[in-house]
Amino acid sequence: MQVPIKRAIERVPGGMMVVPLLIGALIATFFPGTPKFFGSFTGALFSGALTILAVFYVCMGASIDFRATPYIVKKGGTLLFTKVGIAVVLGVVAGQFLGEGPVSFGIFAGISTLAIVAAMNDTNGGLYMALMGQYGRPRDVGAYTIMSLESGPFFTMLTLGVAGLSAFPWQVMMGAILPLVVGMIIGNLDREMREFLSKAVPVMIPFFAFALGANLDLSKVWTAGLLGLAMGVGVVVITGIPLFFADRLTGGTGVAGVAAASTAGNAAAVPAIVASANPAYAEAATHATVLVAACVVVTAILCPIATAWTYKKFGRPADPDATGEAPAAAEPVASPIQAQPGR
Repeated sequence: MQVPIKRAIERVPGGMMVVPLLIGALIATFFPGTPKFFGSFTGALFSGALTILAVFYVCMGASIDFRATPYIVKKGGTLLFTKVGIAVVLGVVAGQFLGEGPVSFGIFAGISTLAIVAAMNDTNGGLYMALMGQYGRPRDVGAYTIMSLESGPFFTMLTLGVAGLSAFPWQVMMGAILPLVVGMIIGNLDREMREFLSKAVPVMIPFFAFALGANLDLSKVWTAGLLGLAMGVGVVVITGIPLFFADRLTGGTGVAGVAAASTAGNAAAVPAIVASANPAYAEAATHATVLVAACVVVTAILCPIATAWTYKKFGRPADPDATGEAPAAAEPVASPIQAQPGR
């Protein structure tokens, strides 16, 4: 008898990230002594998030091809710097009012500069590519090879430094991006290694998500729900509008820009990494992880809706690589978030 576990998880927006994270959080909340009780490899699953993420970023880097076409570089680079630029602006503004710590009371309790920047910085790649496969052009799908440079904590650390908050030593900054760079070098030197390593990317997502969740106490973060919903809506609106115009400036109709207005599942791991590099963010990291995870779910639902509306309103630009005319309308897609729920 077969039990459709994977399909059930993927029905949840961002399920491969959110479901294991929730399971880990439930164990940490109701059975906090579990890792110490079992110890050994079982205990390591609860505490190995950073190690798993280091390997994850090597494999992610291997999937990035240096030989991207000029259009892909232009499109992907424009969307990348627009998204990161928005995070920098918001980080600078929030940093003036919030500093490194989270808001400690009121309806905004738990929100921090770290949470805002981490949620805004990174695009859900699987969602973007699925939406572009439906509403865009093949070259628009390929633009994510450039946008995937957002992955990891590097841009978040850089943004926090630009915002005038606690900075990071250059060694830490280099260490944050080095696994990704090493993976890129390996993948571009050997295509077989690229294929081999890139297959591990989706496999590792539930494991580091579980380890992250194992460090969350739900009794302390139950208020994050409504705030997380508001932040998720904010990601789609605040990043979606500038990305729409950025896409149009590069010859698109705005569809690709709106499809990039989401939060990657991997972004939920960034607060913990940042806090491990600089203890000044330790208090903010716990709340930020939950808020960013909420943004993953909310944007995974809203972004496809906004993209479909943009396509219906503005259409798809003619594809010079196609032999015939582009179809007038796209067939409905059942669940674009199922392609790679974690990113």
